[in-house]
Amino acid sequence: MKNVDRHVRPFAVVALCLAAVLGGCATRNNYPGASEQQQMRDAAAAASPQDAAAAADSQGVYLKLVEQMQRDGLWFASLAHLDALEKRWGASADATRLRADALRQTEQPAEASAAYAKLIGTPLEGAGYRGLGLLAGGAGDFPKAIELLEKAQRINPTDGLLLSDLGYANLRAGRVAQARVPLMQAMQLQSDNTQVQANLALYLLASGQPEQARALMEAQRLPASTQAAVLAAARGLAGAPAAAPMQPAAAAPVRRRVRATVAAAAAAPAPPTNSGVSQ
Repeated sequence: MKNVDRHVRPFAVVALCLAAVLGGCATRNNYPGASEQQQMRDAAAAASPQDAAAAADSQGVYLKLVEQMQRDGLWFASLAHLDALEKRWGASADATRLRADALRQTEQPAEASAAYAKLIGTPLEGAGYRGLGLLAGGAGDFPKAIELLEKAQRINPTDGLLLSDLGYANLRAGRVAQARVPLMQAMQLQSDNTQVQANLALYLLASGQPEQARALMEAQRLPASTQAAVLAAARGLAGAPAAAPMQPAAAAPVRRRVRATVAAAAAAPAPPTNSGVSQ
């Protein structure tokens, strides 16, 4: 993959997808205890790693704080806090996974690869194969990414985001037919995820179903910029038929047709197998 979305997950079709997801989230103060929990996270992020480690009453509590930092995009800070966590409690598979993700997100692929490799043979082996697959995709080696992501999928078969990553890797490798099942599975498992929606729309375009792609993106209210990025990505896929220009939305509310759209796409014959691989 040529520098695609290097600062978020490598297999996201568009960087703006993440912003769209965050924009649709509920506010942090609309559930019981949210204010107190947010104050704890803010205090942990602002404190020095040593102070935060001393304040946390267990390794599990500190791991949750680091996970929240990463969800908030504080990847560099999370590395410092992982140093403090491991200094106090020692290394663990959970801490290694968080470190590997942070190293990947901060563009340290060699170090991230070594950290993900440490997860092989542990209860988090699936996360290790997935991370290695994402790194392979980030380096443009999509056949290797598919191999690794399939190993992860065999361990975690109901992970919607993993399935979406696998489908996207197949698309980038020119294997449009093979992308169909994992992307349909991802959509039915995590239909509210913007990245999953965008990757399925990309498949629909690549398989010559532009109207279904339009209906899906309209139904999910994907921003115009995201839709444009999906169209641009479709034009660059190996083995994809030329997509017809998408027409304005029909008058009927397409949101009511999203299930029918996905069902119709799932029932449609898979496109001819293409064994070619994009470079």
